[in-house]
Amino acid sequence: MSKPSESAPHASNASSASAWAPLRHREFLALWTANFAALIGSWMSDSTSAWLMTTLASSPLQVALVQAAMLMPIVLLGLPAGALADLLDRRMLLIVTQVWVGMVALVLFLVTQFGTMTPNLLLLLTFGNGIGMAVRMPALSAMIPDLIPRAELGRALALNGVAMNGSRILGPIVAGLLFAWWGGSWVFLVYAAMSLLVATRFLRWKRSKRASSLPSERFVGAMRLGVQFAMQTPLMVAVIVRAAVFSFFGMSVLALLPLVARVRLEGNANTYTLLLASAGTGAIIAVSFLPYLRRRLSRDYLVIVGTILQAIATVVLAEATSGWIAALACVLSGAAWITVMNALTVAAQISLPDWVRARGMAVYQVCGMATAMIGSVFWGQIAAVASIEVSLMAAGLGALVALVLVRRKRVGGMREIDLTPVHVWPEFASSLPIDNDQGPVMVSIEYKIDPARAEEFTELMAESRRWRLRMGAVHWGLMRDIANPGRFVEQFVMESWVDRLRQIERLTAEDISLRDRRDAFHLGPGEPVIDHFLMESTKKG
Repeated sequence: MSKPSESAPHASNASSASAWAPLRHREFLALWTANFAALIGSWMSDSTSAWLMTTLASSPLQVALVQAAMLMPIVLLGLPAGALADLLDRRMLLIVTQVWVGMVALVLFLVTQFGTMTPNLLLLLTFGNGIGMAVRMPALSAMIPDLIPRAELGRALALNGVAMNGSRILGPIVAGLLFAWWGGSWVFLVYAAMSLLVATRFLRWKRSKRASSLPSERFVGAMRLGVQFAMQTPLMVAVIVRAAVFSFFGMSVLALLPLVARVRLEGNANTYTLLLASAGTGAIIAVSFLPYLRRRLSRDYLVIVGTILQAIATVVLAEATSGWIAALACVLSGAAWITVMNALTVAAQISLPDWVRARGMAVYQVCGMATAMIGSVFWGQIAAVASIEVSLMAAGLGALVALVLVRRKRVGGMREIDLTPVHVWPEFASSLPIDNDQGPVMVSIEYKIDPARAEEFTELMAESRRWRLRMGAVHWGLMRDIANPGRFVEQFVMESWVDRLRQIERLTAEDISLRDRRDAFHLGPGEPVIDHFLMESTKKG
């Protein structure tokens, strides 16, 4: 039975629009086409590397390690890349990453062309190529909400899935043709040329810079705050858990697909290309139905249905004895993967304001990719110890068990979060000269409430605690006057004065709503009293 969808950005007057509607926005179209071209080249390289490893090594574990080498840079560099994308010009990051992967592809070409490729060197260069993806992903994810209306965010993210999976079709097909005509090394040379062309496209793309009246955050502090924001946002925690679990089991298909093609189906590079293209086709078909499904199913139900379909596809692939049955399983897997990931990515995007969006998306992506990388190695090892069939069967059944275990982590059905920036003048003044880096700063807010509503007030203050921490507080506490039960004092500590100013500058409509709900408990006179205390250095006489 269909379940009504929650109030979400895609539930709007535009809900009946085409899945392709976001492409009418010129800047989004420019970003999407450049990303599509970059992904085609990336899939050309990745599929060639995976197949090349089957010719260099016979161990299932080594073949699965190719996927791990692709994902490991995202795990290691995702958070730093997210911080860079929030602190620097995101367009320039995209340009630098394209030049980087172009250079790596050129090295892949030369090493393969001269016959000096080894399994370890292939893994190292695959890791180098993954560095470019690791830096590009948070910047790209953070730019999308700025280019399209909020109501079309779900479709725009689905179109990103089209780019990913359309490239999964075209990339391996082009790679297969080049491989058959000229040899694998020439695939890498074409990839290098495409990467540099995409870099020039980004270079011509004009985007306005984000401005702030305050100095930039420090790099390490920016990373810490990104993690802190994600971990103190219940919706982000639920998204991260769901993505991590789904990726761990779902990655078994992609990690073992070269072996399914070569060993189980006794095929060649064309067989592997067919299976990859089938997964991409399934994803593109699913995108066409996503607007319809989002109007009728909540994000939670989309995740549940997609996970079940992925498990079925994995089990069918384990038992497939012909290329066409395996291809049908891959079609189902591709459709399931984009359904789940689109629902989770939309949930993540709507919970992140712009100032922390790249870092928050980096946390989400790192956690998903970390478990995907671990899954690649784990299912590859199971295949090496037992068999390909046993590994895939265990992954499919394990996904269903995990679905039950994480059922309480809901990513849909929550109220709409209004992250519209609100410019508010600081509600305090200082009679002391204060440098931006001075600190720590303790903020104290006194509330006088009806003691009969104390329990209700403390429940709301638990939400206030999460807000203070995700906005940069390093400590939070709520004190109650034992002599006056209606008097409460909220205290939180910021590392520096400029961090307190940033907290004010980054206020959104959601933050103001929370403040108003807190203040509604205050009985007066006037508004709650806010005091600021700056740490004073003491010296021994």
